[in-house]
Amino acid sequence: MRKLIYLFLLLPFIAVGQNLEKGDYGYLYCHMSGRGEWTAYAISRDGIHFKDILGGDSIFSPAEHAKIEGGTRDAYICRTHDGKGYLMVTTDMSNRKSRSWFNYGINLYKSDDLINWESTTFDFRKGPEIFSDPASKDPYGNYSTVKRVWAPQIIYDPSYEWPNGKKGGYMIYYSMWNPDDGEGYDRMYYSYADDDFNNLTKPKPLFDWGYATIDADINYVDADGLYHMMIKKEGGKPGLFTSSAPTLHGPWAEPDETDYVDFEGNKKCEGVSAFKLIGSDTWQIGYIEYSSKPKRYRICEANKYMRNFHSPRDIQGVEAPQHGSFMRLTKEEYERLEAL
Repeated sequence: MRKLIYLFLLLPFIAVGQNLEKGDYGYLYCHMSGRGEWTAYAISRDGIHFKDILGGDSIFSPAEHAKIEGGTRDAYICRTHDGKGYLMVTTDMSNRKSRSWFNYGINLYKSDDLINWESTTFDFRKGPEIFSDPASKDPYGNYSTVKRVWAPQIIYDPSYEWPNGKKGGYMIYYSMWNPDDGEGYDRMYYSYADDDFNNLTKPKPLFDWGYATIDADINYVDADGLYHMMIKKEGGKPGLFTSSAPTLHGPWAEPDETDYVDFEGNKKCEGVSAFKLIGSDTWQIGYIEYSSKPKRYRICEANKYMRNFHSPRDIQGVEAPQHGSFMRLTKEEYERLEAL
């Protein structure tokens, strides 16, 4: 009995994987622009009514930071785990240049002020040499035929242990497809980045449900003590679905096909991003409805368990919203961006 009581007392202090939440003044929507393949900002006080920063133009030069194709798509932004800086990841891709839905790598960024960014580009075609653990197991016999590395996102994992014994790493998860190496569809993979955020471990499979999956968004949900992953699945019933798991690495259950984002007939959506409103324990779910003309960026509501999706509405004030992510802001951060 004493052992059980001791374990119960320890439970609230077990570190879980999640990005640092800080700021009670407003929100940053960091996204790919619908006008082009660059990364744009918009800010808001209430999480639905936004205003573009720099008129929706790029916050940095895509050509400078995306060294493979010169386009930065699918921006995901968060704070460093110590709260002293900011991190971003994007898909390195320019569909306008290549005229294909193929790409070959991702970009990792870090900043001290949300304005000036340093970046590292990872071209997965180059194979083991680009990763920080070249001697570890490879997912492919031939990396050079990789055709897609899409929509990377970040979640901090305090339990990850590096070979030198150091604890804590940024789990970067993304979808990847290498058809010439025997892969039949896009699957979710993950790597780890260190505090410097310019080193990346080799890809490892996150799960495989037997059909293509892209655009994963993982959050820890306090209400049930599980990790929830919202994801676009291409097999079976289309839509944005939720899977859950006890750990970041799974096992990830098959998605719940009774409770999902599919509100308006046959409209198609992707690029899901979940966030909480300041002072609330319920969730907001953002996504791009790409089958409409013009495209619509929607935000719906979910309960504290990240279930029961309802009440979708259009984001307001953003000229060209697309696939992106949300981060809470302090008053100082909000005013710094507003002054750009």
